[in-house]
Amino acid sequence: MSIYSGQKIAFLTQHGKERVVAPVLEPALACVVQHIGDFDTDQLGTFTRDTPRLGTQLDAARQKARMGMQLSGLSLGIASEGSFGLDPFSGMFSWNVELLVLLDDMRGIEIVGMAQGVGRSGHLQTKDWLALEAFAKRKGFPEHHLVLRPNGQDDPHIRKGIADWASLRRFFDDCLAQSDHQQVFAETDLRAFANPSRMAHIEQAARDLLQRIVSTCPSCDAPGFWVVERVPGLLCSACGTPSNSYRSEVWQCLACHHHENKVRTDKLFADPQHCARCNP
Repeated sequence: MSIYSGQKIAFLTQHGKERVVAPVLEPALACVVQHIGDFDTDQLGTFTRDTPRLGTQLDAARQKARMGMQLSGLSLGIASEGSFGLDPFSGMFSWNVELLVLLDDMRGIEIVGMAQGVGRSGHLQTKDWLALEAFAKRKGFPEHHLVLRPNGQDDPHIRKGIADWASLRRFFDDCLAQSDHQQVFAETDLRAFANPSRMAHIEQAARDLLQRIVSTCPSCDAPGFWVVERVPGLLCSACGTPSNSYRSEVWQCLACHHHENKVRTDKLFADPQHCARCNP
């Protein structure tokens, strides 16, 4: 039986994230994810930059979780926060990182789940409807919503929630008429309910969080017993030299700090491409 069986977990969100998080956590943990919608989370930061986010991505998730706990009076809370940037491999593609944090005041612990992958984000500045139409199709519109502004990316006159072609054309014409330079700035709407690709990553983050929750400490039975370090040195299959591939993992408890060194069992030797001697 889950240690969270029968317990309520506050989830502060106004963008529909509970629709993908609750179905992952509730059946497995026998808990109740209690949706808290009594606070405008856009006050803590928006992707459209009209309200800047203070602190890190994890700081923002913690703040939301804590606020949901305060509003509900519960000692358990979860919250989600996303970010977009360039992919870490080529630096050419949009990359979405999603964090889902669980705060457990009963045990004084914090567990963080994460998922990342290619995201649907981008922007275009144009006066040409056909160019906007092509951009919208590339970004998966209308399933992925768009945001428009006259002039440029910092114009305060924002049109959000654009989810059909008729509205897109109407708001494009409105923004073009208001623009001082006959330019309209378009960008993908990155709010979770407006971006199915992001919502899929949030669901993956929930599954990652669940894996960490059900991994309990062998000493005190607290959730979140997980890898904190990977120790390199797996022997090269070609020359036998210690490589950069990890040979063991250090697992540690968040509550009592019990730790174990677990030798890798999925691979006995490293690929020569990870060996400094074979592939200098």
